[in-house]
Amino acid sequence: MLFWILVAVLTAAVAAILLYPLLRGAKAVEDTRAGEAAVYRDQLRELDRDLSGGLISADEAEYARAEIGRRLIAVSGAAPAEARKPARHHRATEAFIVLLLPVIGLCLYMNTGRPDLPSQPLEARLANPGSDMAVLVAKAERHLAQNPDDGKGWDVLAPIYFSTMRVSDAETAYRNAIRLLGPNPARLDGLAETLMAISEGVVTEDARKVLEQSLSLEPNNPRARFYVALSMEQAGRPEEARGAFEALAKQSPADAPWLPLVNEHIARNGGTAVAGQVPPATPPSVPGGPTSEDVAAAETMSSGDRQQMIRAMVESLDAKLSADPDNFEGWMRLVRSYAVLDDKDRAAAAVKRGLAAFPASGEEGRQLLALAKELGIATEGSSATEGKSK
Repeated sequence: MLFWILVAVLTAAVAAILLYPLLRGAKAVEDTRAGEAAVYRDQLRELDRDLSGGLISADEAEYARAEIGRRLIAVSGAAPAEARKPARHHRATEAFIVLLLPVIGLCLYMNTGRPDLPSQPLEARLANPGSDMAVLVAKAERHLAQNPDDGKGWDVLAPIYFSTMRVSDAETAYRNAIRLLGPNPARLDGLAETLMAISEGVVTEDARKVLEQSLSLEPNNPRARFYVALSMEQAGRPEEARGAFEALAKQSPADAPWLPLVNEHIARNGGTAVAGQVPPATPPSVPGGPTSEDVAAAETMSSGDRQQMIRAMVESLDAKLSADPDNFEGWMRLVRSYAVLDDKDRAAAAVKRGLAAFPASGEEGRQLLALAKELGIATEGSSATEGKSK
């Protein structure tokens, strides 16, 4: 009750402060006009003295007296009452608005707001973040500030930073995770992609070293092999790049979603398209999406915070794609993310929604279907696949 009394008093005080200049405006104008009228009367008297002293002619005096008289009439309130009404009406309108706005705001708040809810400072929101991604990240950052040697926390936070384009923070998180938990292909590939994002797509020497370290742990990692071949292309070594891309294409399954892009680079370096043959030992993980290691690490966190964090990240991507469906890489990432979370129903729904934006008759649609087949996601019944079969 005391709160509402204070709000009412503050509102009344603000309204009074705003109204005061408007209410005294008429008096201020009258005072100004009175001063101007006194000046013009003095000028008339001086004009008479100048005429008596022979300083000006009668014609000049008459002309000056007419001009001064006109100005005196204008400021002495002799103007028609109709001419003064707009100013009074204007001030009344301003006063009405100043009084009405607080009342409208209070009515809207009472109707749509929730004054019965208790205040919820940051500490309370951190204790119960729900699916608020920003609060989840803030909670993880606070935890890591107090426990900087928690490698699993850095491991989960790194891809979240990357997906939200906080690449400098992502680099720090990946390096801490590698330092504390040791290198693995997912962490090394994520760090390499972060370094490439910082350099605007260029595979730098540091990124190449990280990728080579990833390949030493998993020689058939197509993600790392692709970027190593790309570094050769960017370095102006087309023959080496073509050979690396061709080797990757030959060891990829014929329906691999990355195969069209690999063949595009083969053609760019003077080669011809290669049909995939042997499936890779390990499917590539999704750039910026939660990996199986992320999920495993999240499950070890107390109260399911990390698992909740990963799901919130995937739901955030889902919402962005609903608003902007023309993001093919986003659909690929979303399908694989739901598959990693073992949510095949949502993965199938994501495939169907992706095919609505990228029909199966196009190259992107075929890649989506190939990814669904690779992950064991059912695509029967979608309008896109039915239209293709017809």
